[in-house]
Amino acid sequence: MADNGFDWFDVAKRLKAISQAGKTFAKDEFELKRHEELEQIVAEILAHHCEADIDVVKGFLQADTGYPTPKVDSRGVVFKDDKILLVREIADGGWTLPGGWCDTGQTPAANVAREVWEESGYEVRATRLLAVFDRDNQGHKPPYPFSIYKMFFECELLGGEATVSNETSEVAWFGEDELPEDLSRGRTLEHELELFFKQHRDQTIPTAFD
Repeated sequence: MADNGFDWFDVAKRLKAISQAGKTFAKDEFELKRHEELEQIVAEILAHHCEADIDVVKGFLQADTGYPTPKVDSRGVVFKDDKILLVREIADGGWTLPGGWCDTGQTPAANVAREVWEESGYEVRATRLLAVFDRDNQGHKPPYPFSIYKMFFECELLGGEATVSNETSEVAWFGEDELPEDLSRGRTLEHELELFFKQHRDQTIPTAFD
C-alpha cells in the first residue's frame, strides 16, 4: 500500500478514525457534514488503491459506528504432545490458530473456547493469556482499515475430535519443526507461533504485548 514511502492505507485508516469520532460527537449539522465529507474522501482513497467499488467501500466504512476503538480477535493456542493445533481457513487456504472476532456478552475465555470448538471440533478451557498484540504492529497482511487487537490464550484440551466447519477445511497438529509455510498471515504469523512454543515449554515467560 506504500507509494514511494508514503503509506496511503495508513493515512486513510487514520482519517477514517478522525471522521468516525467527528460524526459521533458532532455538535451541529455543519460539523457532521464536514466529517461525512472526510469519510467520502477516505472511501475514494481506499477504493482507488484497492481497486474496489467506492459504494461498497463506503458501506463497509459506515458499518462501524460510534467512537472508533480497536476490534478484538481471540485465538486459541492448544497443545497436545508438544504439538500445536492449527486449522486451514477456507477463505484463503492458509493455516491458522483457531479463533475469530469476540462477541459481545461473552467473556474473553468463553469467546476463545467457542471459536476453537466451532472451527476445530475440540473442547477447551482458556488457562493463560499468552499475548495481546496490535495486528498492524506485528506485520499481519493484508492490511485492514480498522485497528485490531489480537488476544492469544493458551487452552487446556478437554475433549472432542477433529471436525471441520463452514470456515475450515482441515484440522491438524504440528510440531515446532514442522509448521506449515502456507499460513493465513492475516490471522497467524511464524514469530507468534515460535513465541507460543517457548511459552508452552517455559511457563514463567510472561504475557507478551504490543
